[in-house]
Amino acid sequence: PRETSLEALAALPPAFIPNGTVTAGNASGRNDGAAFVLMMSKEKALELGYAPLAKWLSGGDIGVDPKIMGIAPAYAIPQALMRAGLKLADIEVMECNEAFAVQNLAVIKELERQTGEKIDLERNWNPNGGAIAYGHPNGASGARICLLTMKELIRRGGKYGFFSSCCGGGLGVATVIENLRF
Repeated sequence: PRETSLEALAALPPAFIPNGTVTAGNASGRNDGAAFVLMMSKEKALELGYAPLAKWLSGGDIGVDPKIMGIAPAYAIPQALMRAGLKLADIEVMECNEAFAVQNLAVIKELERQTGEKIDLERNWNPNGGAIAYGHPNGASGARICLLTMKELIRRGGKYGFFSSCCGGGLGVATVIENLRF
């Protein structure tokens, strides 16, 4: 890790527009990375000698105006929760790919407004850091946050988690999983 300070971060220039707030210090980097997830029935996994980690319960997807694409997970998550018959309070681990710090803050605020529930940010939201900490390897980010969600659920002994992401063009996706090692 590189040494930094609040002063150094505050002095970074805006990345996209003059007087903007997104900088290289609060945005995810573009990184190399690889991850994969095998999805199959529990029976097939056992037949092949694999020990399943989680069960896919539901998914949500939505499109918003591409100008505000970062907010889309706030609408995809409630859709996925409803399809799973769950509420935010049932979720132990909440992973949201954070393209930018401000984007995740907007998603949290809108998600709480949409659901009428508060999120314990320190305990449940990106509990081990998000893409700003881990990086954002295009093409592998979805598998990365899926694996992080599964591993954290197993570590904590939690039952349910979700992972979500905004995507180019205004798309947002969310997936709810159940820990099979609960």
